[in-house]
Amino acid sequence: MTAKVAYLVFDVESVADGDLISRVRYPGANLSPQEAIATYQDELVEQRGTTFIPHTFQVPVAVVIAKVAPNLELIDLVSLDEPEFRPHVITEHFWRGWEMYRHPRWVTFNGRTFDIPLMELAAFRYGLSLPGWFKNDGYRSPRNRYNTDCHLDLQDVLTNFGAARCNGGLNLVAQMLGKPGKMGLTGDQVQQQHDEGNKTAISDYCRCDVLDTYFVFLRTQVLTGGCTLEREQELVQLAKEWIEQRAESCEAYRAYLDNWNDWENPWESVQLAS
Repeated sequence: MTAKVAYLVFDVESVADGDLISRVRYPGANLSPQEAIATYQDELVEQRGTTFIPHTFQVPVAVVIAKVAPNLELIDLVSLDEPEFRPHVITEHFWRGWEMYRHPRWVTFNGRTFDIPLMELAAFRYGLSLPGWFKNDGYRSPRNRYNTDCHLDLQDVLTNFGAARCNGGLNLVAQMLGKPGKMGLTGDQVQQQHDEGNKTAISDYCRCDVLDTYFVFLRTQVLTGGCTLEREQELVQLAKEWIEQRAESCEAYRAYLDNWNDWENPWESVQLAS
């Protein structure tokens, strides 16, 4: 019997659409896609101090999703349309999977401002129909910013929907829990990796981000009363065993385990002392 999927923990890696940038931002300049991207990035560095191109000019090239059971156990982790990594197929699998599993809860870190808007715009670009996601049901609407029953953005949980800032992002909070955080590849290197044909490396990077997000999700469940700390530690151990069982055939999992640190539970020493 197939386990029920209650949560889909995911992360998106994307690259700039140089042809679109050339046509929209530099009409008549006859810039190649690569030239358009480089020109736009130079402008962004001068104006904002970053090479990050807005999501409106990007397409997904890797989406990794962790399927999580109602009891918060990790069921599976998949990279969509691997090894082809075609943006239109990734987008279709992403949304049709959500429909197939009967609308489980999305779980992200900063997904409300980046990952979900990017995947919505990709659906628009590729002509997909998503009435279940775009339905207007007042405050119960799936896209309502404060409807965490449909989409739980962990950054929103930790910042009270942007009232505070989470400087350091996912990397910071993952390392608070002893998890690897960023290893080797970083988000600003994805474009170069893609241009060089290293699509699997991007997917592997995405896998590790999803594992970090899953462990942060578990701790936020402790924080908000969704489970006890003892149960969370059991779930972490189960997930570690899941990763270990697949590490031989997946370089990303081997690297994740190599950089794994067990969270130091301060309450254990208190209990021993008493």
